[in-house]
Amino acid sequence: MDAASTGEVLPDIDIMRIMEMIPHRYPMLMVDRVVEVVHGVSAVGIKNVTINEAVFLGHFPQQPVMPGVLIVESMAQTAAVLVAESLGGDSAGKLVYFMSIEDARFRRPITPGDSIRVQVTKLQNRRNVWKFSGEAMVDGKLSANATFSAMIMDR
Repeated sequence: MDAASTGEVLPDIDIMRIMEMIPHRYPMLMVDRVVEVVHGVSAVGIKNVTINEAVFLGHFPQQPVMPGVLIVESMAQTAAVLVAESLGGDSAGKLVYFMSIEDARFRRPITPGDSIRVQVTKLQNRRNVWKFSGEAMVDGKLSANATFSAMIMDR
């Protein structure tokens, strides 16, 4: 039996491995660690928000708030790690592109110093199209959630 059929929880994925799995780099890398992957099912990523991020130079410098679009991007990148881990060697050289973002809700601001726990769950996948639900939590409280679809494509 493989991990996909057993729902096996895989070990943490650190930043160096994440950068092997997805093409994003500073300033657009929005996941620092993946602390849980249930093969083919779900993943939990961590994004540590710091004042040193380039976005805070212009996004309300007097009261910095992480843009909602970057919160959803952190969900998508966590999902991309899940896809790459689930596909294994079949994911080499592929990119994951947004197709849709639905029902995005931003419930409380995320600010520098916060650690975001990003939970993504696969809702379905057909061939190269995957659909996920995502939540961004800070200190156990829901900050944002969305449903989104992505397409896996060759570079």
